[in-house]
Amino acid sequence: MLQKASAVKGYAIAASDGLLGTVSDFLFDDASWLVRWLVVDTGNWLPGRKVLLPTSVLGHADAKERIFRVKLTMQQVKDSPEISTDRPVSRQSETHIYNYYGWSPYWGTGFYMGGFGYMAGSPAMMGVPMAASAARESRRREEHDVDAQRSHDDPHLRSVEAVTGYHIHASDGEIGHIEDFLLEDADWSIHYLEVDTKNWWPGKKVLISPRSARTIDWKEKLVNLNVNRQRVKDSPPYDESTTVDRAYEKDFHRYYGDIQPSDQAQPSIGRILSSS
Repeated sequence: MLQKASAVKGYAIAASDGLLGTVSDFLFDDASWLVRWLVVDTGNWLPGRKVLLPTSVLGHADAKERIFRVKLTMQQVKDSPEISTDRPVSRQSETHIYNYYGWSPYWGTGFYMGGFGYMAGSPAMMGVPMAASAARESRRREEHDVDAQRSHDDPHLRSVEAVTGYHIHASDGEIGHIEDFLLEDADWSIHYLEVDTKNWWPGKKVLISPRSARTIDWKEKLVNLNVNRQRVKDSPPYDESTTVDRAYEKDFHRYYGDIQPSDQAQPSIGRILSSS
């Protein structure tokens, strides 16, 4: 089910013994356009502190109550590593969180099952030669350690809140700015950017797929597309009352000549221009 990021912000996060706080932001991977972390504002419970939770630990959203439930206790969250969300989150910081909870990281070889990864030697790995599996796991850890030492901050994690407002340029001129993100809550992929075109096409909003992003200049806060303005203007009509269902998505991607979306599809984009 597709949901606007702005609609999910403010959802409560409930531990097994009380409320942890509310969703205040999302951190997504700019290579895969997958949301990796929810930023949770703990409010008056832990004043001034925000915590990160991976999307893999979330249960199904209760849209009526606007709440996610997680299989954690308040004490577990309170004792978790403190992370500053006011600066880029490093891979080392991510690792500390995963290690603290005993979860398998998204960049590892484990599978997510309710937020708990199956590691080598578990039933999920049966049928894989133990020696080969252990060797792969050892190699993966070594590569990860080198990566963590080489880069203090992970340049691929971006804040949805920070990217909202970025300007969108077609190949022949500006079309507007990012107003929202449409997320697929089954895998937490970003399917579309909702773009307000009021300075170019008054009163209209359009959807842009991350597949259409040719380059992203994080320093200039600019997304450059591989299509022209007329191509965008003639795309399947969209307004806030539009139901973006599977039929709409197929029409949309057929129009742009993209691979047809499936339940397992994940958007990808071209070259990324780093701000560093």
